Amino acid sequence: MFDIGFWELAVIGVVALLVIGPERLPRVARTTGLWVGRARRFVSGVKADIDREIAADELKKALAKQAQSPALYDIVEETRQTIRSAGEALDETAPATAEQENKAVTQKPNDASG
Repeated sequence: MFDIGFWELAVIGVVALLVIGPERLPRVARTTGLWVGRARRFVSGVKADIDREIAADELKKALAKQAQSPALYDIVEETRQTIRSAGEALDETAPATAEQENKAVTQKPNDASG
C-alpha cells in the first residue's frame, strides 16, 4: 500500500520525538501499534468476508447455469432407461437359461462303461 523506506521512518521518528517528547513516545508508539494491528485485522476480516461472498455468488451462478442446461439431465435419463431395458432383457433370458441348465443336469450322458 505505502512504500516507506528506512529514511522516511527515521524522519517520522525524529519528528515524533520532537513533538511528543521522549517520555510519552514509547506509550504513544505502543498505542499506535495496537490500533494499527486492530485495523489490519479488521481489514483482513472484511476482505475474507468479501472473498467468501464472491465465491458463494460464483457458485450460485454456476449452479443456475448448470440447472438451465438440460443436456446433463438428458444423459442421466438416457442412462437410466438403458440400464432399465438391459435389466428387463436380462430378466427375460434368465428363466430360459435356468431351464436349459435343468435339462442338462437331468439328462445323463450315455456312458459305455456302465
